[in-house]
Amino acid sequence: MILRKTVTAEQGGRRLDETMSILFEALSKSEARRIIDRGGCAVNSAMVRVASRMIKAGDIIEAGIMEAGRFRELILLPEALLYEDKALIAVNKPAGINTQRTPYQLKGTLEYWVSEYFRHQGSNEPARVIHRLDRGTSGVMLFPKHKQAAAWLSKRFHDGAVDKVYLALVSGRPGQDVWSVDGPIGKVGTSRYGVMAEGRTALTEFRLLSTSGDFSLVEARPQTGRTHQIRVHLEASGLPIVGDATYGGAPAVRMMLHCASLVFKDERAVEIRVTAPPDGAFKAFMREKGLEPQRGV
Repeated sequence: MILRKTVTAEQGGRRLDETMSILFEALSKSEARRIIDRGGCAVNSAMVRVASRMIKAGDIIEAGIMEAGRFRELILLPEALLYEDKALIAVNKPAGINTQRTPYQLKGTLEYWVSEYFRHQGSNEPARVIHRLDRGTSGVMLFPKHKQAAAWLSKRFHDGAVDKVYLALVSGRPGQDVWSVDGPIGKVGTSRYGVMAEGRTALTEFRLLSTSGDFSLVEARPQTGRTHQIRVHLEASGLPIVGDATYGGAPAVRMMLHCASLVFKDERAVEIRVTAPPDGAFKAFMREKGLEPQRGV
């Protein structure tokens, strides 16, 4: 929930945290400070993370209110850093955390973690998000260390010069071992997409890796980069991803979609291959359902 109010003449001249507690009666000053600290407050559309900032009449204050228990700090183990060179880093994004800032938070996102990692290295460069994984998706993400790297890496993604391999645990059994879905994707709701004639071109190649009972392990290689592409194309195939409530997936502790590898060439045409193992919940589901993991999974 986003709360938004304009500061009156009587309310101006106070600290931000105090002003928020006056404007939004349900907020205490301490809760206002927590919202400010995690990046959930904006003044005149710009994020502010200083509780002592003085507020004046006419300022528009927005506060992102998260449900109780939703916010958590992001602490990654050293092995989550998959790759690093002078131009970029690769991180194994956990499921259940946002790739980048939302109106509710900056802290607790992968973007914030990367920016702090750069800062501890002595760099003032921001964390530039040039490709994204959904909140529920885990796996390889790349972050450039400077503008030049951001430019060539962005071009690789734009030109389809990044080979992306995902693992998906789905309900059902594919009718064939190898297939592709060439279905344009468009928005059908607030946060839902679907295959539609007027949508944007989207192509995903699939391969069956393992099947047991009512579940299958599938490899997905998206050839385009549409929002929710793999999720939508698997639903269209009658194979919803386990844990993907948006597209009819069976209940699970997480959405069982994982970016297992990214392969691309750097500025000198040297191939870089980054791989990430699935997390414990993903592997546990495979064991529980008798899905024999492939080598390297």
